[in-house]
Amino acid sequence: MARAQINGIGIDYELIGDGPLSIITPGGRFSKYTPGIRELGLALVAGGRSVLLWDRPNCGASDLCFQGDSESTLNADALAGLIRHVGRGPALVIGGSAGSRVSLIAASRHPDVVSRLFLLWISGGPISLASLGAHYTAGSAVAAVTGGMAAVAALAEWQEQLTRNPGNRDRLLALDPETFIDTMQCWCASFFPTPGSPVPCMTPVDFAALRMPVMILRSGKSDLYHTRATSDEVHRLIPGSELAEPPWDDTEWNDRMSAAAHGESLFAHWPSLAPQILAFTRR
Repeated sequence: MARAQINGIGIDYELIGDGPLSIITPGGRFSKYTPGIRELGLALVAGGRSVLLWDRPNCGASDLCFQGDSESTLNADALAGLIRHVGRGPALVIGGSAGSRVSLIAASRHPDVVSRLFLLWISGGPISLASLGAHYTAGSAVAAVTGGMAAVAALAEWQEQLTRNPGNRDRLLALDPETFIDTMQCWCASFFPTPGSPVPCMTPVDFAALRMPVMILRSGKSDLYHTRATSDEVHRLIPGSELAEPPWDDTEWNDRMSAAAHGESLFAHWPSLAPQILAFTRR
């Protein structure tokens, strides 16, 4: 494992392989240790790529950071900074769920570091975005207003980050609760997208400006968190993008959610993406 200071934030990462660079960004606040992520990376390395596995700010062993207008933009800027840090860019940027949003924003804000985009499970639709705003911010804000930052540090959602990076406890406890709550309000509001755009923190102009090759895997009809309408609309908004079917059944997301309730990984089947990703890079 390696560590870098990116925009003043400690970022934990691993670089494997010697070929052209790829970077994988999963969803939620899941870390690079989550089953399926490393396995996809190793499959890409076997296909001739090098791969950056990383923990975004507020994930895994990286530092906690609560700055800026949105967590997605904070992570997108960190992604671009990490690619610059390792010095092998531009990179194939692979992202799913929250990772697809971070990848899109990074490509929009830092097109020089992105050679290609491979996107799946693009979060969108009213139910999805409303639930995401609450999921990422409400619990922490309520804890802060009722018990201060010590109550936030006691929440289950932060325990991996505090365990893998002990300095994160001091970072969290040092925050002013009122300022933290204001940040959570702002970050929650960031999930209401710009009119004409299905993805938070992206505008129609941002999509139209993307010029790198883009592959979008179409979401399942049964997926209410990454709606098919969202993937279709992103494809329409990005000039020259490709829309393809994923290597699994329509019910994959719902099946993964059910399996996750029994301790399995949401990303268990991501290694099956490797042939499609490698074929995309070779065209």
